[in-house]
Amino acid sequence: MQVVSLPRTISQKQISTKRIASIDLLRGLVMIIMTLDHVRDYFHADSLRYEPTDLEQTNVVLFFTRWITHFCAPVFVFLAGTSAFLSGQYKTKNALSFFLLTRGIWLVFLEITVVSFAWSFNIKFPYTGLAVIWALGISMIALAALIYLPKKIILILGIIIVAGHNLLDPIHFDSFLWSLLHEPNVFRLDESRLIRTAYPILAWIGIMALGYCFGSLYSQGFTAARRKKWLLIIGSFAFALFIIIRAINFYGDSNHWSFQKSPVFTLLSFLNTTKYPPSLLYSLMTLGPAIMFLAFAEKTFNRLTKSIIHIGRVPMFFYILHLYLIHLLAMFAAEISGFNWSDMILQRRVWVDPQLKGYGFSLGITYLLWVGIVFLLYPLCKRFDKYKTAHKEKWWLSYL
Repeated sequence: MQVVSLPRTISQKQISTKRIASIDLLRGLVMIIMTLDHVRDYFHADSLRYEPTDLEQTNVVLFFTRWITHFCAPVFVFLAGTSAFLSGQYKTKNALSFFLLTRGIWLVFLEITVVSFAWSFNIKFPYTGLAVIWALGISMIALAALIYLPKKIILILGIIIVAGHNLLDPIHFDSFLWSLLHEPNVFRLDESRLIRTAYPILAWIGIMALGYCFGSLYSQGFTAARRKKWLLIIGSFAFALFIIIRAINFYGDSNHWSFQKSPVFTLLSFLNTTKYPPSLLYSLMTLGPAIMFLAFAEKTFNRLTKSIIHIGRVPMFFYILHLYLIHLLAMFAAEISGFNWSDMILQRRVWVDPQLKGYGFSLGITYLLWVGIVFLLYPLCKRFDKYKTAHKEKWWLSYL
């Protein structure tokens, strides 16, 4: 019998790529947690008054309501790198690079059009924020080039960027390019338009590169038992490193912790790391537990987790829908609480728009709205996931 080896360049119609359910579960979970943060932005009264991580004004529940959402962006970007590696098992380097490049460009376009409009509902909104979808897209574009390097080199570069970029914190330039790379800032494009680099890209590129290398743990050479061992080692090492470096209070985050009015608030100060850009300690604090979660998630499937997996398999679809649904409901909430629905056609970001002064609800109501929004979106995500699964030959679905 003659054995014929299949070529590397096979179409999606010829092969059914096996998805990693635990990764989809984690991705779905962080998407749900992310929704809480955005619901808080549009509905919680105190979101218009102060930052929930401001230890002078916050309370423990509000702090952790914000803190838990810190896991979302780094996990999402990290797992995007992992998904790129897994996709590359069934594509040539050129095909994977082309996909990463084109999807990255597509995500940048979505950020400045569809996503930007979702936040404001104002076609003349004077403010453009380069946020998480922008960072994800630019990181994919960078990864499109990085994948041609040996994997060990990608790993080393990722570690150097994530561990070393805080060395740049004392450097300040009033430069748009520097702001894109490392230091958030606001720039005026013209008399009526501003642009803010909310997510400088350098650290996010490093996180995605590490996520790409992390995908090796899910290659065919790893048994489930061996993978679990390494997931626990990597995750626990990262979190232990966070505790040690944070305790030293010298490097890894520009926001040093300090003793507060109570032990609980001292703990909050310890956990209050910097997201913009994601500091070394922020990355260790979030990615370490996330990786440990993956160690125990491979066989933990029930009705609830299977529902979350549906969301995790269509993250961009969920992301765009949740922004529009939240903003539409906020227009209704404004109307029934003594404001005009048109006040939610924003002139500034929702948490600083003066026309919304006095608007908002309790944190309890905010949590109820969060749960309701997730339940409303779940059937749509489930249906879209099934559609994608049944139509793998449609190339454009991989961009959603």
